[in-house]
Amino acid sequence: MPGRASAAVSRRPSGSGGPKVARVVTRIAPSASKMIAPLPRRPSRREIVHYLSPGDPPRSPRRHDGRMMPLLISAIMLTVAPWSWPVAPPHAVVRPYIAPATTYGAGHRGVDLTAANGIVRAPADGTVHFAGTVVDRPVLSLRHAGGLISSFEPVVTTLSAGETVRRGQVIAVVQPGHCSSPCLHFGVRRDGIYINPLTLLGGAPRAVLLPTRASLPRLAPRPPPT
Repeated sequence: MPGRASAAVSRRPSGSGGPKVARVVTRIAPSASKMIAPLPRRPSRREIVHYLSPGDPPRSPRRHDGRMMPLLISAIMLTVAPWSWPVAPPHAVVRPYIAPATTYGAGHRGVDLTAANGIVRAPADGTVHFAGTVVDRPVLSLRHAGGLISSFEPVVTTLSAGETVRRGQVIAVVQPGHCSSPCLHFGVRRDGIYINPLTLLGGAPRAVLLPTRASLPRLAPRPPPT
């Protein structure tokens, strides 16, 4: 049958006087070679562009098997920043994000960004989660898809809770007092836990999916030293 291995059995003639010996010869049909999956390869630039700008599939003789997806995902993650910066360039970080050792431990749960013109824009589409004063600081918070909430302070805004905002829309104006020069404290929570906002802006290294060990090509064992 095509695509399967076949076996032929040859026996020594009984009249030869010697013991009967059976020899099994295995033959692999030519079509069986198609069942052997090719080794994983890195996606070409054309294939990455196709995934970033969906359209007609790239003309490639090879199919996109599951082992290529981790490489494509890592390339896309390193190329595209899901959010835009909330302040105009230059994008200088006055004080970086410092993750606390514990939930209530000391740290810096956000980044301080220079805000030369004082304009704050929505980094992504969302709705106003909170607009008001927390202790003595005017704060604006936006709720986004994926369980994300962004916060900006100290800022003043004309927005109210429940209003919809679009990416790049002017949402607030920075107020003095947080830094020696105008700056914005920008924080992000995912499902209630603070994360480094720069991971969403392309300014910090992010987790990259790598091929699993099973998908890596197997190397031949090194011969013993002579």
